Amino acid sequence: MYFCHRSVRCWMAITSLIVVAIAGCNAANSSTGGAKHVKLSGAGASFPFPLYDRWFSDYRQLHPDISINYQGIGSGGGITQLTNRTVDFAASDAAMTDEEISKVKGGVQLLPMTAGSIVLGYNVPDAPAGLRLPRDAYVGMFLGKVTKWNDPLIAKANPGVTLPDLAVTAVRRADSSGTTFVFTQHLAAISDDWKQGPGVGKSVDWPVGIGAKKNDGIAATIKQTPGAIGYLEYGFVKQAQIPVASLENKDGEFITPTTAAGRAALASAALPENLIVWLPDPPGKDSYPIVTYTWLLCYKQYDDPAVAKALKDVIRYALTDGQKISAEMGYIPLPEAVAKQVAAAVGNIKP
Repeated sequence: MYFCHRSVRCWMAITSLIVVAIAGCNAANSSTGGAKHVKLSGAGASFPFPLYDRWFSDYRQLHPDISINYQGIGSGGGITQLTNRTVDFAASDAAMTDEEISKVKGGVQLLPMTAGSIVLGYNVPDAPAGLRLPRDAYVGMFLGKVTKWNDPLIAKANPGVTLPDLAVTAVRRADSSGTTFVFTQHLAAISDDWKQGPGVGKSVDWPVGIGAKKNDGIAATIKQTPGAIGYLEYGFVKQAQIPVASLENKDGEFITPTTAAGRAALASAALPENLIVWLPDPPGKDSYPIVTYTWLLCYKQYDDPAVAKALKDVIRYALTDGQKISAEMGYIPLPEAVAKQVAAAVGNIKP
């Protein structure tokens, strides 16, 4: 039998290369702490979706070994998926209640990650942006009591503006929504008729209007419907270039939804230990009247240490570098003291 020593030498050389390659890979893993690719999945509020999507995309550019898939399905859907443990985290504009938290194995850590203004976008042909809407007017529109855009309540607040004899079409959420919770909470705070009627909730029995799913659905419906008015997070109207109303605040001033006006509203309430605070009708002449924090919902205990570690790192990124782009995306950056409180609470998330 003929035996080729040259073949043996070739095989030994190839084997050596394989060993070197494996060693190189091991060294690379060692230099990054032996990190493996981690996939994080989340679902919930559509309110912060544009900002979260940007945060997660930017983070992935810096950390290609971690991918984050977040679906903006609505706050109610996010809480359901968290409860069923089908996601690694969820998000809601309506902070979970004690009863909801009690249903989640391992406990829940709520983390306010950003804040935003809920605005009233409208579609009134030939009307200017920034129409002034008194409190009685916009509550009346969603109660079905103010039915035309040239109603005296609106006309009186907008001298010199010619308003059309156009029917008002209220556009509201058709899904379980934290944005709806915050909006109806505000309406109940300023109107007894609303408080004793539809009330407050992620879903309510609306007296009038047409429904649309998620914030982007509200935006699309407003754009397609002359006479429409709908509530949604400011970032969505900014993207869709929809006119927004100036709303009358608690001090009787008409305020547009700016970052400064949002910060003024947040300053009226300190964040308690459980990191849940509501601002249904913030005081202050410079405060925009409908502002809310929005929460990331995390388990306090994770079965996979790699998932817990990756999620905590993503959150810390969002609390630091992520806050720097909040305003440009139409959100309100967390006050510095609030960001520090949230960063401390991240320590409650453990494998």
